[in-house]
Amino acid sequence: MLAGLDRIRAAQEDLYRNLHQHPELSHQEHRTAAAVVGQLEQAGLEVHTGVGGTGVVGVLRNGDGPTVLLRADMDALPVREATGLPYASTDAATDLDGVEVPVMHACGHDVHVACLVGAVQLLAGRPDAWRGTVVALFQPAEETGDGARGMVDDGLAGLVAGVDVALAQHVLAFPAGLVGTRAGPVLSAADSVRITVHGRGAHGSMPHAAVDPVVLAAMIVVRLQTVVAREVPPTETAVLTVGSIQAGTKSNVIPDSAQLLLNLRTYDDATRTTMLDAIRRIVTAECQASGSPRDPELELFDRFPLTDNDPATTATVAAAFTASFAERAVSLPRQSASEDFSDLPTALGVPYTYWGIGGVDPESYLRAEQAGRVAQDIPVNHSAAFAPVLQPTLDTGTQALVVAALAWLAR
Repeated sequence: MLAGLDRIRAAQEDLYRNLHQHPELSHQEHRTAAAVVGQLEQAGLEVHTGVGGTGVVGVLRNGDGPTVLLRADMDALPVREATGLPYASTDAATDLDGVEVPVMHACGHDVHVACLVGAVQLLAGRPDAWRGTVVALFQPAEETGDGARGMVDDGLAGLVAGVDVALAQHVLAFPAGLVGTRAGPVLSAADSVRITVHGRGAHGSMPHAAVDPVVLAAMIVVRLQTVVAREVPPTETAVLTVGSIQAGTKSNVIPDSAQLLLNLRTYDDATRTTMLDAIRRIVTAECQASGSPRDPELELFDRFPLTDNDPATTATVAAAFTASFAERAVSLPRQSASEDFSDLPTALGVPYTYWGIGGVDPESYLRAEQAGRVAQDIPVNHSAAFAPVLQPTLDTGTQALVVAALAWLAR
């Protein structure tokens, strides 16, 4: 079946370049979805559109047998591309706040779409090699963390009844040609927190008449640094970042309030709860210590679930990868990035696994590694310079999806 890669490679690369050059923001993936629909219909799939907004679900039935769900995400990011590629994006779009922003596939979702389209084409072309059902799910709005839930809320379970296992992958900043698996927690849970603290405004020359929310916010930032350092066990991995502080408009005016934006990354629910409780306690206490006239406001948003790979499912896929990729099948380290893929199998009540494929030119990665400059010289996901090499990235990602699916579907 994988010999068919030679047949589809040129068209698949063209599809990838087209998607990369014309990216779309979360919940705006209309052009991308239309391109996917055309490819799926040409391959003979039963196609459902508009699932959760712009989501697409293709169903390929081939007799009795297991049902395997393969997922790719479609959305891009508000980033101005700086890759220098001949097919670099120059597109712009209006975001959900009404602001015009540049758009780029800075996370590699165009790779995911092209690979899943290719995998479906290979499976559709060789019905003699497998039996069962393949569900090809193209998800919107991964970057905003609500695309998977949107598809679930829009009746996904009724479209794909009887799924036995769910599988997904992500292109990452390690050498192209490698494919990495990991059982258990592989991507962190993520929580963003918006904190508003209140003071009492006054003239900058009369601080005694004010409760200064800028100083209050600064004290909170300093104190929050102790959460990971002093409240999370050293054996656990956690990240707490204060990404934004907004307060005031003029140098000689003490404002009435300040706003902080926080981001948390955790790998288990106990650590997540510990950190959220600590944030509430610290913010409340600092407000009281400063004499804040009003209680602080804390709002959770952009929440991503933990990606916790089922051990048995992961072992099955890892064994299939070892048989197919040999030494190119590797162990994937934990990633501090986050995903909403797991919302799909959780809602469907099925096991899942999620693996990584490399997208960096192997020679460039080796030079950076030998120089001890991987972090400095290799652009990572969400960078304006992130540019997966076409090959062997597309071949590897397509092969990985087919090999993993056949672990359940092969005759």
